[in-house]
Amino acid sequence: MSNKPWLEIYASGIPANVDYEKYDSLHQLLKESFDKYRDNVAYTFMGKEMTFHEIEVSATYFAAYLQSRGLVPGDKIAIVLPNILQYPIAAYAAFKAGLVLVNTNPLYTAREMKHQFVDSDAKAIVILENFAAEFEKIAAETDISVVITTKIGELLGTFKGMLVNFGVKYIKRMVPNYDLVNSVSFSEALTQGKKFKVRDVERNPDDVIILQYTGGTTGVSKGAMLTNRNMIANGLQVKEIMNPYLEAGNENALCALPLYHIFAFTVNFLTISALGMKNILIPNARDINSLVKAFKKEKISLFPGLNTLFNALLNNEKFKECDFSTLKVTVGGGMAVQKSVAIEWKKVTGCVLSEGYGLTEASPVVTVNPFNDDARLGTIGIPIPSTDVRILGENGEILGYNQIGELATKGPQVMKGYYKRPDETEKVLDHEGWLKTGDMAIMEPDGFVQIVDRKKDMILVSGFNVYPNEVEDVIAMHPKVLEVAAIGVPDEHSSEVVKIFVVKKEKSLTEKELKTYAREYLTGYKRPKYIEFRSELPKSNVGKILRKELRDEENAKDNK
Repeated sequence: MSNKPWLEIYASGIPANVDYEKYDSLHQLLKESFDKYRDNVAYTFMGKEMTFHEIEVSATYFAAYLQSRGLVPGDKIAIVLPNILQYPIAAYAAFKAGLVLVNTNPLYTAREMKHQFVDSDAKAIVILENFAAEFEKIAAETDISVVITTKIGELLGTFKGMLVNFGVKYIKRMVPNYDLVNSVSFSEALTQGKKFKVRDVERNPDDVIILQYTGGTTGVSKGAMLTNRNMIANGLQVKEIMNPYLEAGNENALCALPLYHIFAFTVNFLTISALGMKNILIPNARDINSLVKAFKKEKISLFPGLNTLFNALLNNEKFKECDFSTLKVTVGGGMAVQKSVAIEWKKVTGCVLSEGYGLTEASPVVTVNPFNDDARLGTIGIPIPSTDVRILGENGEILGYNQIGELATKGPQVMKGYYKRPDETEKVLDHEGWLKTGDMAIMEPDGFVQIVDRKKDMILVSGFNVYPNEVEDVIAMHPKVLEVAAIGVPDEHSSEVVKIFVVKKEKSLTEKELKTYAREYLTGYKRPKYIEFRSELPKSNVGKILRKELRDEENAKDNK
């Protein structure tokens, strides 16, 4: 499969390749966009708007402060923030100062923080006070010497900020007591930074600028080393595929996925900045009411999300009352988009829900469906510009079309490797730059790729491979099913059998009804033998259903 049949699809004005070499650093690309769109609103949060110029000025002050504290190029800074105005300022400042950004999930426990901060050799941290108590537990066990705390309402203005901070701390009681020695507030850092000038930093395309940690669901969380070239390339690749659908400098994007997640970071922080668009920041994607309010208040053009998020919105009656006339691009990533959800989304909003695919190690976007009726349900689309894909057999041989194997990809967005883990890097990245994704896939003759499932999630039933995505996709089509997850559980007769966990949309749904439905659409060995109804399914902070937690629960039962 050395030819690229998908190139014809780019005849609509999307190039086969992007010129990622025109920039030496991500900072250069961002600075160009921030200057070009200086008077456009870049971010809005709880009614407070900041232009690109205002973000630029604040980031400059913050970068100067970080340098004044002794941080030098290459030092690591952890940012532990939800989607609030402080995030883009701190992230942009890190690049201005030549630091390496360590994106951190604010909901991490002290143990998880410790692993990430120690493993990354972090020297500084910007953290929301809501999570400072967890950090305090392990602060002394890290090398972090520069600690900057912030409050949710800190940049909202004196009166509104005071009200928001009071409500968060004393009414909602979301801020546990903490005492971090020698910490300074975000506002104080900005004030102090005005006294200094940012020192020039030498930047190169191969410099690592982000340590993006993998989820750790299959072992110890590893830091993917993402370089200037990686991030520039992926930002431009996504920009090019969106260009035909969006008007630069005149659109609004809903940022519900957390910016510390690589999908939102690349699409919302990088690409949307490059397009001069406004980001509407939503700090909690599970707050469906906030999303509905944003759709009603703002003219949303672009909405990246996850299948579970789209599904939750579709089951909200107020959401269906919104005006979707400006919605041009809806893209799903992070997990498989179920056909039933995609069909309903188009029916309700009039906008195609295009599934894309990526992984942390690829900055992250690798493939995406067209953002129009050429999108093919059940596939992850075609490779983005400057990207190659292939399907590998068990022995590493390249397979032909319509054969199931492991998806591998190559492009300028593929990581440099895992930080301090050359052995782990060698397992997934070969000397030619091909990255093994761990996903089982099929490539169709015209270049569209279908993910069959994660290699590790595959269920083996009497020697037959069963892919949870397929089972979930079928069961999700049942009108009484809200959410579903499928895993394999041990069976003495067939090694494993399929078990599904279901959240009901209607209480009347029964196990017998689902099994009858499965018999109609799934061959014998793929049908669920066990069905467990639940009020909710375990999810990551971005809403991805965690099959691993369900498997761990089942294993714990077996070990009793």
